[in-house]
Amino acid sequence: MKVQSVRYTPGGGSDLVDIEVGEPGRGEVQIEVAACGICSWDLATFKAGSDSKYAAPPGHEGVGYVTKIGEGVRGFEIGDRVAGGGFQQVRNMHVRSVYKIPDSNLEDHHWVVEPASCVVTGIDHCNLKAGERLAMVGCGFMGLMMIQGLKGMGADQLVALDVDQSRLDLALEQGATEAWNVTDDGFEDVLADLRTRNFDVVVDTTGAQPGLDLATDIVKRGGKINLFGWLKGEVATFNPSTWHGKGITIVNSSPSAAIRDPFPPAIRLMEKGIIDLKPLVTHVVPLEEYASFMQGVTSGEVGGYIKGVVRL
Repeated sequence: MKVQSVRYTPGGGSDLVDIEVGEPGRGEVQIEVAACGICSWDLATFKAGSDSKYAAPPGHEGVGYVTKIGEGVRGFEIGDRVAGGGFQQVRNMHVRSVYKIPDSNLEDHHWVVEPASCVVTGIDHCNLKAGERLAMVGCGFMGLMMIQGLKGMGADQLVALDVDQSRLDLALEQGATEAWNVTDDGFEDVLADLRTRNFDVVVDTTGAQPGLDLATDIVKRGGKINLFGWLKGEVATFNPSTWHGKGITIVNSSPSAAIRDPFPPAIRLMEKGIIDLKPLVTHVVPLEEYASFMQGVTSGEVGGYIKGVVRL
């Protein structure tokens, strides 16, 4: 059977291609993908092109339904809603990469589990103790989910920092104890106060040099910087004397740093509404509009964007 999928193109952009899908093999299930989240990695690849060194695969935040079951598969039934897949409409996947989603009234685009699994790993590496102080540098989709997950963990302060006031307002709604816009005229006074707060953990979700610099500035002596965001590229800078003098511990909480399988706890958190995508998914677009939508997002023409999901 032929199905459509996204293909990123050299130099930037994307198009749709036809892909032949056969029967699922041993240990595989066939998934009809219903929705797939757009990752910041997708945005970077759309902008830079498939020939860039750090190009993303075509989608990796899928949710869909089992339509066929291969030989030797146990524990799955036709019709099961599962986490797995990408922008390809139908895909065969080994069951070790597929996770059942419990019965739920949530729509498919609110069951994008993969980024929530990354948040689980990020929270694990915070190693936050009751009464400690935490700052979140960056309140995009991932930062806001982390705030949702951390708000009930007994932090004395959970301070949100960003350049976008609407995201900061949402951060307060999702559990931040206070929120500050780093572009405000009076932020220097705020920054001076933040330096005295003795933040035990500062999470940098920005994937940008200024975010790392701010995290370094406000973390306490002997504190921890959690590098959650990916500074895409090959060069970033830091002041080694500052890092050494303050005795900062740096942890990388990328998916490769997972200390357990993060998908099952992510699914449980989503089922209970602790991680809730409903206020965070701002755009849902059909597959055929992917290229034009991505052009709008990467050029800044799409307003109010936090998280986009492709409907297949």
